Amino acid sequence: MSEENVIEVGHITHFFSKINVAVLELTAPLAVGDRILVKGPDTDFEQVVESMQIEHTNIPRAAAGQAIGLKMAKHTKERDVVYKKL
Repeated sequence: MSEENVIEVGHITHFFSKINVAVLELTAPLAVGDRILVKGPDTDFEQVVESMQIEHTNIPRAAAGQAIGLKMAKHTKERDVVYKKL
């Protein structure tokens, strides 16, 4: 990774390719508007968190330990790691 300040916020546990939504298991808090990096063996992109849900309900932020549905800009894979830019 580059010299940018980033922290790991979780990893992808599932990806729904038809709707481009990933299930993200959080290890740190995340909020709508945060800029994230998604990294994996075949994955490397950056996006802004525009929408996230728990049990089909939109939420503005989520805490460590929660599993959220996250709308993704590109295809991701299980075990891809998600980082938040500081």
